[in-house]
Formats: sequence, structure tokens, C-alpha cells
Amino acid sequence: MNSVPQAAIDLAKRFEGFCRVPKSDPGRAYPYVCPAGFWTIGYGHLCDQAHPPITLVQGEAYLEADMQLALRATLRFCPVLATEPEARLGAIVDFTFNLGAGRLQSSTLRRRVNQRDWAGAATELRRWVYGGGRVLPGLVARREAECRLIL
Repeated sequence: MNSVPQAAIDLAKRFEGFCRVPKSDPGRAYPYVCPAGFWTIGYGHLCDQAHPPITLVQGEAYLEADMQLALRATLRFCPVLATEPEARLGAIVDFTFNLGAGRLQSSTLRRRVNQRDWAGAATELRRWVYGGGRVLPGLVARREAECRLIL
């Protein structure tokens, strides 16, 4: 499977947004610090503070590349998802895109997914709502959207 599930792309776009477009330069996004404290640009692409502004087309290209990496990592750590409905794969790809492959690799979520314990996986997803040491409402909503896909 080479293509990123549309559900993952839709979740990332919905929850990341094409962020920090100033009114003085409406066609481009600038780097900003996300709620978890990381420099980010476009649709949640990690960058450094000095990254030049990007267009929507560049943001889409970053998103595609980042999602491909998340898909590969997800299938490496949760191979059972290759034979599950695309929505389940999409939920975990979005999780991996959002939090990184290392978090998936070392998580109880990974174990639940590989056991095909979907209720347990949803419970684990709901635990990943912290950024910068506090519960972030956007992460609560994102995890609930992922849970709907998992279940």
C-alpha cells in the first residue's frame, strides 16, 4: 500500500490548518510555535524558526511527504493495519503524523492495534491529548475523530 488514506489527509488538514497566514501576505504561511512548543509551518510541518514563508502548494507538498513518512512508519510498527479498513489505517497514520513514529513505536496503542483490540486502541488514543504539559482541546477533538475511525 503506497497511498496515504484520504481520512488521514483530511484529519491533518482539519486539525493542523494552513496556519499563520498574515493579512499582509495572505498567500503564504510563516513559521510559528505550535501549542506543544515546536516550530511549525503550513500543515504541521516541523521546521526551524528561520524557515522562509511557504505557499499553499508548498504546504501541500510538505504534507504529502510528511504523510508518506507517517504511513511507512505506521505500517512498519502496526503491520496488521495493511489488511484492516482504510479508516483504521488513516486514524493511526494521522496519530503518527501528529506525534511522531517514536511515540507510536513505544506506545501501548501500538500493542492494542497489533492485537486488533479496537476498543483498547480507542482508549489509548484518548490518552494522547497533552501538549506542553497540559490538555489541549484541539488534541482532545483530534483523538475523538481518530477514535471514530478506529471503531
